[in-house]
Amino acid sequence: MSKKGDMSTTYDPKTFEEKLYNNWQEKGYFTPKADGNQKTYTIVIPPPNITGKLHLGHALDNTIQDIIIRTKRMQGYNTLWLPGEDHASIATEVKVEKELLKKGIVKKKIGREAFLKKTWDWTHEYRDRIRNQVKKLGSSVDFTRERFTMDAGLNKAVRKFFVKLYNEGLIYQGNRIINWCPKCQTAISDAEIEYSEQQGYFWHIRYKVVGSDEYLEIATTRPETMFGDTAIAVNPKDGRYKHLVGKTAILPIVNREIPIVSDDYVDMEFGTGAVKITPAHDPNDYYVGKRHNLPEVIIMNEDGTIKLPGTKYDGMDRYEARKVLVEDLKKQGFLVKIKEHVHNVGCHDRCGTVIEPMLSKQWFVKMESLAKPAIDVVRNKKVKFIPERFEKIYFNWMENIQDWCISRQLWWGHRIPVWYCRDCGQVIVSDTDPTKCSKCGSSNLEQDKDVLDTWFSSALWPFSTLGWPDDTDDLKYFYPNNTLVTGYDIIFFWVARMIFSGIYCMDDIPFENVLIHGIVRDSQGRKMSKSLGNGVDPIEVIEQYGADALRFALITGNAPGNDIRYYPEKVEASRNFANKIWNASRFVLMNLDEDIMNKYSGCKDYSSADRWILSKVNTLIKEVTYNIEKFELGIAAQKIYDFIWGEFCDWYIELVKPAMYGEDKKAKGVAYNVLNRVLTTSLQLLHPIMPFITEEIYTHLYTKYESITISKWPEYYNELNDLKAEEDMEYIIEAIKAIRNVRTEMNVPFSRKAKVMVCVTEKNALESFKSGEEYFKKLAAASELEFLDSKDDVPKNVVSAVTRGAELFIPLLELVDKDKEIERLNKEKEKLEIEIKRVEKKLSNEKFVSKAPKNVVDGEKEKGCKYKEMLESVLERIQNLK
Repeated sequence: MSKKGDMSTTYDPKTFEEKLYNNWQEKGYFTPKADGNQKTYTIVIPPPNITGKLHLGHALDNTIQDIIIRTKRMQGYNTLWLPGEDHASIATEVKVEKELLKKGIVKKKIGREAFLKKTWDWTHEYRDRIRNQVKKLGSSVDFTRERFTMDAGLNKAVRKFFVKLYNEGLIYQGNRIINWCPKCQTAISDAEIEYSEQQGYFWHIRYKVVGSDEYLEIATTRPETMFGDTAIAVNPKDGRYKHLVGKTAILPIVNREIPIVSDDYVDMEFGTGAVKITPAHDPNDYYVGKRHNLPEVIIMNEDGTIKLPGTKYDGMDRYEARKVLVEDLKKQGFLVKIKEHVHNVGCHDRCGTVIEPMLSKQWFVKMESLAKPAIDVVRNKKVKFIPERFEKIYFNWMENIQDWCISRQLWWGHRIPVWYCRDCGQVIVSDTDPTKCSKCGSSNLEQDKDVLDTWFSSALWPFSTLGWPDDTDDLKYFYPNNTLVTGYDIIFFWVARMIFSGIYCMDDIPFENVLIHGIVRDSQGRKMSKSLGNGVDPIEVIEQYGADALRFALITGNAPGNDIRYYPEKVEASRNFANKIWNASRFVLMNLDEDIMNKYSGCKDYSSADRWILSKVNTLIKEVTYNIEKFELGIAAQKIYDFIWGEFCDWYIELVKPAMYGEDKKAKGVAYNVLNRVLTTSLQLLHPIMPFITEEIYTHLYTKYESITISKWPEYYNELNDLKAEEDMEYIIEAIKAIRNVRTEMNVPFSRKAKVMVCVTEKNALESFKSGEEYFKKLAAASELEFLDSKDDVPKNVVSAVTRGAELFIPLLELVDKDKEIERLNKEKEKLEIEIKRVEKKLSNEKFVSKAPKNVVDGEKEKGCKYKEMLESVLERIQNLK
């Protein structure tokens, strides 16, 4: 054992947090070797997007992962926590484009290669920022294995995945209805749409039936799409329209003849029972169109403008065209009425633009065969969701899954590994860049211009980061991962895709546990956003309070799956906790004596307090270990807090002071060793949550490890479990609290000693109180303890307190100066008499009693009764003193 210098007098995390993190990295504590003889524990970080700085959600996510990985490291696992970042295709392209526009640079003018160079510059800058923020949080990740979703190695994995799917008939290119963002000008997935209720309208439009005087009335929320109508559909069971099926109608304004068809898709009860069919701009209409071989007319450009050459609407924005069209319909007598209608509108979650369903040629993944085994592994609990209730979201998504549109009309991202021969038209799908056409030998090849959906590369994250498709040592050793920690908002975006991709590529699940956490909201329960201005920068919090305080505040009260609220006061309280630990540890270290500790290191002549604290910390080890295993991290944090602040700092350190300051060398040696042991154990249990302060204190303690990070996780020992000692000390502590409360109420200074008479009410308590006489003298200012046989032996003029196992009595005149106390009580008497008169006057006022709310009147009556009771007590005490 060796002591490593004195601690600073004040707790200042700025003086040691960065230094300690650098030391951990230099020593390689976070860099495991692929050693087949040691049990492993692997977590891959949910890669943050390179679109900006980390937010409180990232801080929570990292804290949870770090608690798990640090615990497992101390438990002897060969732990890998692999960090990295996501290229975030759409989000990053939008950000970089905006930044360039500020400088007058237009993306399309500088071209693809120049734009990609600018985006790589952005990437390097923001990856550095994120890396530094991760370090500031104290995250024990292995930066030697850091990955980026656009790394060469991950690009190799993406291409291999694409080609494997394509060769097995699971990737195809086709014209299908997709979600189109007119602002970003790319296809997006269903998962990238946010729906919100908006006030809209139903426009009722008349379509003339050819060869008759009849009209069909159609209700639509998007009149501008009528330019693409290729039919009107009615339900085959609808008697109102049976005679019209097979006939045609005239499309207003356009004057195109379109057929009237019957289809079960039509809801007879909704609207007019007749619907316009626009196969190129509505997903349901698309399938109706396929069933009836209808033409697919695209009437919109990629930027959301109308595509109708030769008409006045051509080139108009879709909403401007809507206004003009409605006016034209009204003028020409086709508009029947307009009704208000609230409906769900889908917007792109990145830019907020209303999406446009549009027929488009895209690349798709067939999902049915991939989804089935991914559903089975969750159903069979090979992959467990914590909490289990989130399985419902997973199953709902996977059991109703549609083919995945994986192509995006962007420049930033993994380019689709498909080439076209300009000479013979051959399509070449390859995981390496081809130099010649496989059919005609021409080198005149052009790669597909689109990139892959961001989630296509993220889906491979648990194994591509470990070297797949190569058979690396890391892949063999660290796959599958043990736990994935993520928010509930990306279960279908990311979690589902990782599960089916892992099974497909690795023939094994990607992880065993999916630990879901909620989002961090502000103190009012609102989601943090730029528009509300309620966002909190975790780095600013760390600068003010330290990383440990932020981490502890985020994890306290946290339960899997639940949102948490961020309160600055909570961080302040956490810093106060850190300060408490610092001061207590410093006090302990200032008093320890290494020679005496060594001399009595094997001595087990423990006092009641020693046996009590060793039993309590032993139970704490068992419970905290269990809570962390069950991912109940908030509960674990609270238990550690309660033990350190309450039992260790407030009680044990005080209880052990007589031994520390006494003359008995053996008692000193035993007390020193227990103090050192309990403090060390407490710090080890707290270390995963508050890594910096625990390490800094640990380096000054008498320990056998050079760092708490690699120290052994505390073990539970049956022989330390001492229920008798716990019961003894609980009697004593509760009694001391009761005496202190009495003295505080009476403003008695601690220096004034007084006899304490004990009348035991529980048989077990007698021995406990007798063994704790010294504690009463030191902590309750007792001059002596006197044990009474019954309450009949209690003298007059005593102050009493009821505690567990006993009633306590203290002679009043030993606590107070008689004349001064009578003077004080008379003043108290006068105040109470004034209050009683005030209440009686109020209650005798008929206006007050009749007009005031009942609860107010009842409140005054209650006050009057309370004041009278207090006055009786004061008068009795005055009488006793006299």
